[in-house]
Amino acid sequence: MAALSIARRYSAGVAKLQTSPEPGQWALPDLWLLSDARNDAVLEGALACLPRGSGFVFRHYHLDPGARQERFEALRDAARKRDHVVVLSGSPVLARKWRADGVYGPAGAMPRDDSLLKIATAHDWKEIVAAERAGADAILLSPVFSTASHPDAKPLGPVRFRLLARKTQVPVIALGGMTHARAKRLGWPRWAAIDGLS
Repeated sequence: MAALSIARRYSAGVAKLQTSPEPGQWALPDLWLLSDARNDAVLEGALACLPRGSGFVFRHYHLDPGARQERFEALRDAARKRDHVVVLSGSPVLARKWRADGVYGPAGAMPRDDSLLKIATAHDWKEIVAAERAGADAILLSPVFSTASHPDAKPLGPVRFRLLARKTQVPVIALGGMTHARAKRLGWPRWAAIDGLS
């Protein structure tokens, strides 16, 4: 019964994400730029260089709440000029207040309703299952390769990444040491990066 429920949610989500978006809906992008303290100075330029309709995840955990909101609003506006999907790492309440298109975080932080795009983070099969149960629209699976963000984390590697990603019907976005060259090597349609896209 749980598997059937997940499958139904997935089918509904795919219909929403793979058709022409209407107001309040999105086509799930293939390419995602994540923000960080280390790429902050070049984000406007990076957003302008992304293919139109890409995805942007705003994190910026290093800023205090007021400065974080101000920076988010500036980058949100820059992203929307290129029709990018804008996702906030934060609570659903904050995402709605700041006029983000969606939320990013662990499965337990996903909202219960479908008014926001839900991007759940995962690092193993247990977290992928949790993301499925939370009704995630996509799963950001990491780290595929060694990454500056988490230098001590053991990377999944291409083989293990593909094995995990193919076990779920929820769209999977590859993260961790990703670049255009590595995305080609991985042979995976959706990927995200911090340094690799900025």
